[in-house]
Amino acid sequence: MKIIKRSGEEVIFDINKIIVAIRKANESVALAEQMSELQIKLVAENVEKKCAKVTRSLSVEEIQDIVEDQIMGQRAFAVARKYITYRYNRALIRKSNTTDEQILSLIECNNEEVKQENSNKNPTVNSVQRDYMAGEVSKDITKRILLSPEIVEAHDQGLIHFHDADYFAQHMHNCDLVNLEDMLQNGTVISGTMIEKPHSFSTACNIATQIIAQVASSQYGGQSISLTHLAPFVNISREKIRKEVIDELTTAGAEVKDDVVFNITEKRVKDEIRRGVQTIQYQVVTLMTTNGQAPFITVFMYLNETNDPQTKHDLALIIEEMLEQRIIGVKNEAGVYITPAFPKLIYVLEEDNITEDAPYWYLTELAAKCTAKRMVPDYISEKVMLKAKVDKNGNGHCYTCMGCRSFLTPYVNEAGEAQYYGRFNQGVVTVNLVDIGLSANEDMDLFWKIFDDRMELCHRALQARHERLTGTLSDAAPILWQHGALARLKKGQKIDKLLHGGYSTISLGFAGLWECVYALSGKKLTEPEGEELGLQIMKKLNEYTAKWKAAENIDYSLYGTPLESTTYKFAKCLQARFGVIKGVTDRNYITNSYHIHVTEPIDAFKKLEIESKFQLLAPGGAISYIEVPNMQNNIEAVTEVMKFIYDNIMYAELNTKSDYCQVCGFDGEIGIVTDEYGKLLWECPNCHNRDQSKMNVARRTCGYIGTQYWNQGRTQEIKERVLHL
Repeated sequence: MKIIKRSGEEVIFDINKIIVAIRKANESVALAEQMSELQIKLVAENVEKKCAKVTRSLSVEEIQDIVEDQIMGQRAFAVARKYITYRYNRALIRKSNTTDEQILSLIECNNEEVKQENSNKNPTVNSVQRDYMAGEVSKDITKRILLSPEIVEAHDQGLIHFHDADYFAQHMHNCDLVNLEDMLQNGTVISGTMIEKPHSFSTACNIATQIIAQVASSQYGGQSISLTHLAPFVNISREKIRKEVIDELTTAGAEVKDDVVFNITEKRVKDEIRRGVQTIQYQVVTLMTTNGQAPFITVFMYLNETNDPQTKHDLALIIEEMLEQRIIGVKNEAGVYITPAFPKLIYVLEEDNITEDAPYWYLTELAAKCTAKRMVPDYISEKVMLKAKVDKNGNGHCYTCMGCRSFLTPYVNEAGEAQYYGRFNQGVVTVNLVDIGLSANEDMDLFWKIFDDRMELCHRALQARHERLTGTLSDAAPILWQHGALARLKKGQKIDKLLHGGYSTISLGFAGLWECVYALSGKKLTEPEGEELGLQIMKKLNEYTAKWKAAENIDYSLYGTPLESTTYKFAKCLQARFGVIKGVTDRNYITNSYHIHVTEPIDAFKKLEIESKFQLLAPGGAISYIEVPNMQNNIEAVTEVMKFIYDNIMYAELNTKSDYCQVCGFDGEIGIVTDEYGKLLWECPNCHNRDQSKMNVARRTCGYIGTQYWNQGRTQEIKERVLHL
């Protein structure tokens, strides 16, 4: 059995330390009020037994709470008071400098929770440690100075989650859709250097990767680009190559035949597309941003985004090459091809590619093969999205999310045109619905009262996020605000006008709808009564965002939060407040957003059908998934799922497994086992290797693929997933 110290370091449980602490408190009270040695040992043993029953490593604070309860259980109230007073005094001392131990534990890689906080950051790398160290200082300033004590307390108690507090001290926002078209067509500036319109596809791809890296270092969330914005440069290369071919043939004295020129030109064009796509694939994987990870980038593939026949043809060539290269993967340290986390790919299912007789069906088949091998692309249904995303003029639109799932709301600019690229999200605050459900104790009137209170708390927290960005000068991030990624503001100009009127969004996140509904009604979201209550709760959440938007002209939007480390934090807070309740708090994780519980036996099509109703009520972003076995020999089944997605749900993905053991060469699914301390570990089923540095594991956890492992709560969730197909 292990415990987690205040520094975050995980150590073996030592009963003697509890005994020593109780003795010190015991010796400080009058002899008549002291506990016997037998009572002290009994308290310590009871504490050990209670800790052993919990299927995770408890924190020092949680153990001390149990010690207090046990001392009072012996009716040694004077000793309990001394013990509590000592804890309080130590807490005051620690409060005077809250960051030293945390930072030192980060440097020495002893902080277990931070080591597994982000599944795409390697905590042993200097740049990641630097980012985490800065984050600890930022969180300290945020909690002590920038946020109200009410919000900080609610965050610490797990009632809400104030996302990305480690970046809050800076004037930074969450995620965006990069206006790559503007930057490539009209030029941009990178690190003070003017970058003019590129004269070839390969150069455009190279510039795009530089833009991606700069943007990633200027905000803390995900970003998205569209291949449609790169497609026009294929024809620029084509015209240039065609002239070169004609010159070569003329110089060689050969006859210049149109078909010969065409064939040679197209072959060279495809070679250039291959090099350009390779630049994007490898640059994104190998680039390191200032926060110590590869850019969190999504690449959007939507044929119908252009009406120009030549551009559409060239876009199809780029998509084909992008999928072909992703199927191959990238090489790990051992030279073996594995699944990379980024770029995340999104493929739009549309009329021209969804049936076998459609002109671009071959791309859909290729996408299916890529999904079966590498877990990407994810799928957006143009058919469903055009109905779901309707602007004030009554026009439906299809566009990409920002990062893993955050969607902008429809927006019509001053020119009367729908606009998505160049827009962004200001930030997220998530409400823990499970806590509200349990606090109500099955009383629906009380539930709605607590719900109202928590909504106002979330509103104040979201206002704090908005106010932190208000007054930000464009100079804070020139690539974003001055040079086209998001705007073309002047130096010294404030970004305030972009924070209102719907240009940007701000997100009310929600988590644990499954457990909330079950706590209130004993029903599951898969049952009619549970589904009805779940939809009612989501409609109420939307009523609040609509009310705030109308009052403040800020585009509040409901967001299905992709909990990563927070799923574990919320679960621990719930267990501390309410104990272990079957079906609600009996696991070390809670369910993401509206998702059906990972342990629930349900087929893929039914799951997507039910979740589609909830997804439409999360306009700020949401994604659904199905868990599938190895599908590489059953591509037909993958395409059937894709057709179902096209007809029934806006945004969905298929989760498979893609692992490799560097010790024995095993290529398959690496499993999760429990060690002698009750800790979940990854283990190769072939050679039983448990060294995470000598294996490559890729799992999708929050709408994106993680490759650097997860905390104990998320690991349990991954272990307990059932197949839907």
